[in-house]
Amino acid sequence: MQPMRKWAEKYTLINDRRSVRTDITEEDKKIEGTLRPKRMEGYIGQKKIRDSLAISIKAARQRGDSLDHILFYGPPGLGKTTLSGIIANEMGVSLKVTSGPAIEKPGEMAAILNGLKEGDILFVDEIHRLNKQVEEVLYPAMEDFAIDILIGKGAAAKSIRLNLPRFTLVGATTRAGLLSAPLRDRFGEIHRMEFYSIEDLRQIIMNSAKVLRVPIEEAGAEEMARRSRGTPRLANRILKRVRDYAQVMGDGVITREIADTALNLMEVDRMGLDRADRNYLNMLIDNFGGGPAGLDTLAEWQRKQLTGIWAGSSRAGWIWINGSEAGTRQAGQTWTPEETVRYRPAGRRA
Repeated sequence: MQPMRKWAEKYTLINDRRSVRTDITEEDKKIEGTLRPKRMEGYIGQKKIRDSLAISIKAARQRGDSLDHILFYGPPGLGKTTLSGIIANEMGVSLKVTSGPAIEKPGEMAAILNGLKEGDILFVDEIHRLNKQVEEVLYPAMEDFAIDILIGKGAAAKSIRLNLPRFTLVGATTRAGLLSAPLRDRFGEIHRMEFYSIEDLRQIIMNSAKVLRVPIEEAGAEEMARRSRGTPRLANRILKRVRDYAQVMGDGVITREIADTALNLMEVDRMGLDRADRNYLNMLIDNFGGGPAGLDTLAEWQRKQLTGIWAGSSRAGWIWINGSEAGTRQAGQTWTPEETVRYRPAGRRA
């Protein structure tokens, strides 16, 4: 049982590690590059977007021109970065990758733009996080392929317009509503990324298993696809973890039974919900009569649950708090449902 214990400790939700988180991790960065398709024909899912991009790419190549600026928006892990790489490969140009939070000053954006070559693709991830000054540098660059540089200070200052090669800006964001209207309107194509079907995810898992040289059965791939929340990044992450389980606890082949057992140990159920999801649902049902409940209320209630402030009432400056299995003390000890402790708010004397 020792190998199973070590595997479970590594992959279950210990220390708030969620198995079904879709934001990119260091683990994903190490392997995603090898799993990403390089050409449009190898890209699975997002059929409407693929068809639209294929037409745009073909037309641009026939004209010998660059593509219009493109914006992808949608939840994380759906393939926005992958599509930008495919666009660059299909156009036969270089891809420059950066992110909104990484560019802090207008001069940094100007330097990046000045380093581009004719037809290059500039991919800006989390573009909604660009600060206002940096964003304003993009306006003339996207529209006129030029940037205005201010030289000197005070009365001697003068503005010089620097022409840029024709390039394509590909922006990606998980929060399209935070994009300013002037920036959003400068994109010629705007595409919403949709969640993937189980069949698409099954094909992605089979392809990834082939790249990773993992023996897998169709039924095992389907079981993992069913619990991947429609997200390829999550599907690939689950594949790697089930692969480890199959290697340690089985003969290395991922079957439906192996996938089911491994995912149950990871506390991911057949709907793709993990323990945190089930806690939220139970909280809605048990404490709010099934809802509705506001996000602020849910967040505060969950915060109290995780810190042990489970329920109680105020009396004479004291708050009586009932512990719960979900709550933990600062020392890391688990409260039992029978335990009751007293908490005095900061600044309040006994």
